[in-house]
Amino acid sequence: MPLNETGKLQARACGTHLTGEAWDVIVTSPLQRAKQTADIINETMRLPVVEMKEFEEKHFGKAEGMTAEERYGLYPDKNYPGQEQAEEFHSRLSEGLAQLHERFGNQRVLVVAHGGVINAILEQLAHGEYDGEIRLQNGGMNHLSYASERWEIQHYNFIDHLELVDTKAK
Repeated sequence: MPLNETGKLQARACGTHLTGEAWDVIVTSPLQRAKQTADIINETMRLPVVEMKEFEEKHFGKAEGMTAEERYGLYPDKNYPGQEQAEEFHSRLSEGLAQLHERFGNQRVLVVAHGGVINAILEQLAHGEYDGEIRLQNGGMNHLSYASERWEIQHYNFIDHLELVDTKAK
């Protein structure tokens, strides 16, 4: 499903905010909404864009493509037949983070991903200090850095750049 008008406005707000800083590359999930977001952000930045399947949203098996409401209606226990298991998902994300470090070293990288991916990465890196209960905002930004042989969370769910976006737009 493509971005709605609100999503496009949020992506433009991200691009405008990020243009004031020096970046080297944008990495995006190859899925439609993330790619579209990366392309909109990149309208002002003009950076190389690299797709990485490691940052795709969790695979929901037979519930793939359903809205959250539809999934929970059919599978209230969240046990979706054929879904990617948590261990596989977390392993894939860890591999993606390792590849970011290996491929881009000291470059400044923007990663455009999905809410479930971002939540899972924050949970992994927070060592119990982040419980995933915070509702991440669409278009919000999270700043991670790599230092002392590990990824660290600098801040998360930064949304000041979105204050002028009408979230009721369709």
